Amino acid sequence: MHTMWKGSISFGLVNIPIKMFSATEDKDIKLRTLHKECHSPIKYEKVCPNCEKEVEQSDLVKGYEYVKGKYVILDDEELKELKEEHEDKSVKIIDFVKLEEIDPIYFNRSYFLGPGENGSKAYTLLREALETSKKIGIAEITIRSKKQLAIVRVYRDCLMMETVHYPDEVRDVGDVPSVPEKTKVNEQELKTAIMLIDQLTTEFDPEKYHDDYREAVLALIESKINNQENTTTPQQTAGKTNVVDLMSALQASIERTKDQELKPTKKKAAVKTKATVTNKEVTPKKRTTRKKANS
Repeated sequence: MHTMWKGSISFGLVNIPIKMFSATEDKDIKLRTLHKECHSPIKYEKVCPNCEKEVEQSDLVKGYEYVKGKYVILDDEELKELKEEHEDKSVKIIDFVKLEEIDPIYFNRSYFLGPGENGSKAYTLLREALETSKKIGIAEITIRSKKQLAIVRVYRDCLMMETVHYPDEVRDVGDVPSVPEKTKVNEQELKTAIMLIDQLTTEFDPEKYHDDYREAVLALIESKINNQENTTTPQQTAGKTNVVDLMSALQASIERTKDQELKPTKKKAAVKTKATVTNKEVTPKKRTTRKKANS
């Protein structure tokens, strides 16, 4: 598992070296967009709509749109200084609360926390304290220059950190259109609905749930590969490919070597033929000259 962050957890005077690992991964099937004619992957280039030309990375700056169509420019040095000023390689636990007091709408990303060098004892102490007290820690952490709220809890004997949205990042539910007001519902209908809920109630087992669509797409892809159906290689335009086929290159080298070996032989044969023809042409002329001289 790849370490994505190193730092420490601190609460009070306790400091625990930790390593952070992503607890989840994106399983979405990523499909490339190909040109229908030659099946080459499409490139998306950075183009300035005003200048109507492609721009390089060195031509780009960062800007914040404070009103529609107006931007304030922030240069890299300014952002770097702010990053260095606010970047703190620690997870600072500032409060302890009960997990059920936090609505799931606030949860964002999950990370596993492992002990860093010489941190096992303190790591174990915090884990046992959280389990015994049945509390979680409310913490602040800076990841990729962004200060985030987080919780620290125990998950299967491992400390876990989950980033949490700040209150102003959660939209007002009152803005959702057409939500019906609370009204009295039919008593019999309510009892039937509750009965159905009771019949479907079970213990949560994450292993029983699957992404059927993703599995079906993967099965379709595997079937096409196995049957060599609709498998393709992009057509390459001569002189425009950067990919070298090693076997093709070796074979071409062999053929070129053969050609070079054959060319001198053909040349010599051509010279010899030419010389023979010349001699045949010259000889009769000399004899004719001599006959004229004698006469």
